[in-house]
Amino acid sequence: MANQTWRIEVRHAGLNKYREIKGADKYVVEQKAAVQMAAWEEMWQKKLDRIALDNDRRRAAQEIADKKQNAIDLTLDAEESLKKLDNLLLSCLENPPTVYWDKFKNHSSFSVDLPKKVMPTLEEKESYDPEPMPSDAKYTPRLGFIDQIFSKRRKEKEDAAKLLYETEHETWKNLKESIEKRNQEKEDQYQKELIECEAKYNRQIESWNKQKEDYDNTQSKFNADVDQRKNTYVQGLESGVNDLIDIVLSESDYPDSFPQEYDYEYNLATKMLVIDYILPAPNHLPTLKEVKYIQSKDEFKETHLSESAIAKIYDEVLYKITLRTIFGIYSADKSKYILSIAFNGWVNSVDRATGNDVKACVLSIQANRDEFAGINLELVDPKICFKKLKGIGSSKLHSLSPIAPILRINREDSRFISSYDVADTLDDTTNLAAMDWQDFEHLIRELFEKEFSVSGGEVKITQASKDGGVDAVVFDPDPIRGGKIVIQAKRYTNTVGLSAVRDLYGTVVNEGAIKGILVSTADYGPDAYNFSKDKPITLLDGSNLLHLLQKHGHKAKIDLREAKQIIADQKNL
Repeated sequence: MANQTWRIEVRHAGLNKYREIKGADKYVVEQKAAVQMAAWEEMWQKKLDRIALDNDRRRAAQEIADKKQNAIDLTLDAEESLKKLDNLLLSCLENPPTVYWDKFKNHSSFSVDLPKKVMPTLEEKESYDPEPMPSDAKYTPRLGFIDQIFSKRRKEKEDAAKLLYETEHETWKNLKESIEKRNQEKEDQYQKELIECEAKYNRQIESWNKQKEDYDNTQSKFNADVDQRKNTYVQGLESGVNDLIDIVLSESDYPDSFPQEYDYEYNLATKMLVIDYILPAPNHLPTLKEVKYIQSKDEFKETHLSESAIAKIYDEVLYKITLRTIFGIYSADKSKYILSIAFNGWVNSVDRATGNDVKACVLSIQANRDEFAGINLELVDPKICFKKLKGIGSSKLHSLSPIAPILRINREDSRFISSYDVADTLDDTTNLAAMDWQDFEHLIRELFEKEFSVSGGEVKITQASKDGGVDAVVFDPDPIRGGKIVIQAKRYTNTVGLSAVRDLYGTVVNEGAIKGILVSTADYGPDAYNFSKDKPITLLDGSNLLHLLQKHGHKAKIDLREAKQIIADQKNL
């Protein structure tokens, strides 16, 4: 017998290796195969270890590269922040503020989709077989030869065929009537749903048209208000100029860390603007200069500006903000309603000696339009320019040494007089419509003082003049809804007509106020309400006044008939 040859194929998928081992001894062949697989497996494990080590090295290298790039990015951000400070003035010169009134308008389209008509589905109608006819083959008797001979037999077959026809026709007829009835019910239901669907769709369209009309009206009113704001500026009215000033100041682009708080007062008669501006404190400035990644320590190292560098930059920033603000307002005021600007720069900080919050005016300047127009701000040194314009402030602004402002916002008005309280003298027998008119004006001042004191508002009463002018003025400090509000008090016994409301609106415009409030013991006519509904005017009638009194813990009454009689009797004395 010939010697038998043993063969074993061994493979390693990872190494992509193959070998055929042959031999005459089965055991030897198997041993060789096992040794070969063990050698290949050892080679494979070493390869996997090398791959894992390479991956770890690559990950570590990538982490280092990422940290280095992060340090570069942080450095670039720091450089950009410092560059913005350096370009505070030039960036404004390159893009001078311009008030585009149209950008405040709402030009968006009505976003609600037009309703879609959802049609009802007509349920599929049932069908029925054609009507059986006597002439149909199944109702024709089959007559044979015998049937022709025997008439009785023929008649039986004919009668049977006829009966079959009549029975099946009757069944068909009943089925037809039943199906037609059900189909008619389906048709009736469909027509009902169709009518309901049409009615629902019409309601939806009507509602959509109403929503769109309301939207369009609101949008038109809003845009008309914007046009009105623009016109008040074009006409040179105080409120319009104030509007422009507020827009310029509020839209100034500064770093987020800078406070953007301000107060201002514009005098239409003198065309003088006084601004109290909150400047950044030294700690509001970015100080980071560079970030490096130290690989040997696996840490980031930050380099900050020196204290002397920070002080120098801080002073420059304050001078730049000052010049930039004056330039921005003059640039936006195309009609030249502002001829002189006084800028007071205030800083809120912490007194290092006491640890208490302090607010100090650190610089002040007054610059006339013509004088300022002769300066080439692109080439000036901000500090030298500030001094040239006779600005005052410490030589080292970063010391936050307080100075006296050149001009301050004047909250006083020559018309304002001392007030006295009246409310505590009232009781439920006091007829407001008959009380002394001066007492009535002081009562209104007292009530609104209580109303606005919660938000820090200030209410002052003017000299009595009986001329339909301002009876009281509210200074509401709220940064969003606040401003100057004028109040007129009318101790009337007759319905307040349109002329009084129109006069108040004229006063609001002339005073540059944000709102006017008319308080009366009587009611208002429809013309008064129609005139005021789209204007910054609030009408308070007798019932509103009594409610306001009650809100603040006082009682009184309003009896117009009694008041008329009392006033008539007084005239007859």
